[in-house]
Amino acid sequence: MNTALSSKRHYVDPAPFDPGRTEPVGAESESFYRASSWQLMWWKFRRHKVAVAAAFVLLAFYLLVPFVEVVAPYNQTKRHGDFLYAPPQAIHLMHEGRFVGPFTYPYTYSFDLESFRRVYTPDRSKPQPIRFLCRGDAYQFWGMWEMNVHLVCPPEDGTMFLLGTDRLGRDLLSRIIYGARISLTIGIVGIAVSFALGLFFGGLAGYLGGWVDHVIQRMIEILRSLPELPLWLALSAALPANWSPILVFFGITIILGLLDWPGLARAVRSKLLSLREEDFVKAAELMGASKQRIIARHLIPNFMSHLIASATLSIPSMILGETALSFLGLGLRPPVTSWGVLLNEAQNLAAVQLHPWLLFPMVPVVIVVLAFNFMGDGLRDAADPYH
Repeated sequence: MNTALSSKRHYVDPAPFDPGRTEPVGAESESFYRASSWQLMWWKFRRHKVAVAAAFVLLAFYLLVPFVEVVAPYNQTKRHGDFLYAPPQAIHLMHEGRFVGPFTYPYTYSFDLESFRRVYTPDRSKPQPIRFLCRGDAYQFWGMWEMNVHLVCPPEDGTMFLLGTDRLGRDLLSRIIYGARISLTIGIVGIAVSFALGLFFGGLAGYLGGWVDHVIQRMIEILRSLPELPLWLALSAALPANWSPILVFFGITIILGLLDWPGLARAVRSKLLSLREEDFVKAAELMGASKQRIIARHLIPNFMSHLIASATLSIPSMILGETALSFLGLGLRPPVTSWGVLLNEAQNLAAVQLHPWLLFPMVPVVIVVLAFNFMGDGLRDAADPYH
């Protein structure tokens, strides 16, 4: 028996720690027990392949946000009077058996007197090559520098409407790309407001208890009992009509943040109720640490991973809230461009029946919401010490 223990003591496994194994041994056991909670969370998160893929999708979307003017082929406000409600143009590589590269066929249109619609027909005798890293429509990069460089440009004297155009002849793909900046940012800013309120009120309720806990819990119950969508509509309708688009943006963000914090506050409260009786909290109190320091430096960091997972799962509700309000005409309004504002044009069922590409702004909303949910599930499982 002593020999077996001795051989086990001197056994060294040269392989690094594999998070897929439940019982680390040898050198990997040492790395496991020396790892911080963030390292353990990362090792478990890597095993969740769907969550990792969703994280890469979200990373691609958020990397797009600072460079929407460069990526979009057209300026979001540019109108093409000859191409109202033009259907999506296809990208081709071969023309009459010869490789030309990415190109589009130009549209010719005629007016149908029976249906009172424009009928667009591609002219397959004139391939128009698409340009890359080229000069196109001018724009204000980050609102500071006048630039005209684009990643992809339409053909010279041609068009490239990959997702079609709207009622004013504006390229829908370019407007979806521009809308990503507002729709994705509003979720992050809104969760920051919700996060701050949830940590503050949940921390007070969980650590102080007593009458403070009762008051905060009754306030949360009142907020949770109110119908969410009518409350959103009422608060959004209360915003002054003469506000600038920036003020409306921050107003909608604050509304979404104010209505989302109760769930996070309850999670913080329940965690603090269990942690405030721990020995390290008693030791901090005996050393004279203030309540604010104990909450901010000792309690909240112990379950920050859980908070991050909860916040990640809350961002989709922010994005859907902005989309719903803008779709109903009570959220962001033109000239601001967001995915909800773009979907506002799809309210008319007759227009959707005739021009189904107006529903394309719904696609990025679905992708982003699903990606956040998948990544949030992975983070929640990784942050759970019993998973």
